[in-house]
Amino acid sequence: MGERSDATWAAKRVGVSVPRQNGKSQLLVARALAGVLLFGEQKIVISAHQQDTAREAFGKLIEILEADGNGWLMDRVKPNGIMNALNREAVKFRNGASVQFKARTNAGGRGFSSDCLLLDEAQRLKRSAWVSINSTMSAMPNPQVWLLGTPPTREDDGEVFESIRTAAIDGVSTAAAWAEWGADPSADDFNPASTLTRWQANPAWNTRINHEIVQGEFESYTKEEFAQDRLGIWLSDLGQGRRAFSELVWAERGVKAAPVGVPSFGVAFSMDGLRVSVAGGQAHGDDEVHVELIDKTGLGVDERGGLAPLADWFCEKDSSGVARWRRCGGIVIGGAAGAGVLKQLLLERKVNEKRIRVVSTPQYLQACAMLADSVEAKTMTHLLSDGQQVLDESVAVVDRDKRGGWMATTVDGDETPVEAISLALWGARTSKRKPRDVNEKRGVIL
Repeated sequence: MGERSDATWAAKRVGVSVPRQNGKSQLLVARALAGVLLFGEQKIVISAHQQDTAREAFGKLIEILEADGNGWLMDRVKPNGIMNALNREAVKFRNGASVQFKARTNAGGRGFSSDCLLLDEAQRLKRSAWVSINSTMSAMPNPQVWLLGTPPTREDDGEVFESIRTAAIDGVSTAAAWAEWGADPSADDFNPASTLTRWQANPAWNTRINHEIVQGEFESYTKEEFAQDRLGIWLSDLGQGRRAFSELVWAERGVKAAPVGVPSFGVAFSMDGLRVSVAGGQAHGDDEVHVELIDKTGLGVDERGGLAPLADWFCEKDSSGVARWRRCGGIVIGGAAGAGVLKQLLLERKVNEKRIRVVSTPQYLQACAMLADSVEAKTMTHLLSDGQQVLDESVAVVDRDKRGGWMATTVDGDETPVEAISLALWGARTSKRKPRDVNEKRGVIL
């Protein structure tokens, strides 16, 4: 709540990260009342991802106004100033100020222009909503925006909340305040089973937290779930990044054998050209596609020694004397750092140019979207095998970037395996060669 010399807020953005049931709603209501009664703010908006949560905050404000001994506070409310209609909850005060409660879902930026905007469930704040909200706030003379939430899970859309945190902690922002409660996983005494670790993470540990319930969480949650939900630890601090697909959803799409179909291949290069991944994809059934990563060691690929072994692999002949590239629907290559070189090597080995497809940026983004849609629609399967560990590791730390492509969300993460299966899936779906064009005995990708 510090001010600059011109009486404007020093912190234009305030972030609060704290485990559940530690009083975020009370803080929202306290800040709203302070704005109305002390700071001269005329319009305050409390917003949550869903209206039910926003209404809970409304209920807490009403509890305070109507509590015994708070008649002096209720006297400041305008007659008939409590609006209780669903989706229109608000409290109007005699001084002309109001506190409104809104859901962000499907609301865009409408109605969020205010002197103080309090965003609950910030870990679920979508970037599109954040951009729209900021536009509505830009004309206010001295606005302040609060973002309150818990560390985003892999399923949350936590990019905005994490960017606010990173900018504050790294010292990049000149107008942000960040308050965070959480255990330190790097501390020598860190132990999720200990009372001390749990106490460090929960400011309400000795006032409102039921210790037996927390123990039940510890016994029934996964280590990651307990670390985030109760200990307030961010995935990035656990050495794990965000993921586009939950572990459960990805596991559900696993199969033990590849179906019959015409294989298409995807080759993805990293931006610097130092990493390359190769995958296969097969269309089968009415709208199904199977994908799997191809072990580079089996291709003889040495990323430091050139791409000739990979080009040779595509030209290897099977027992019937037919080259691998002749049996496929296409070789789809992405990544400017290596695509041109690999294409030239394939052409030198007399590979038909029509089978080589170097994707443009729009085609690459289409491939990424196609994989995401196929996972969600449950029309994609992947191989369950120890040889697919590299792919599983990539899926665990890969998320969509601002363009819609794939990016690793950890320092040592590798996005190219997921890019490779995206390109292979895109190739399988867009190839004109159909499953009937291949002998059923040749249904395996390798």
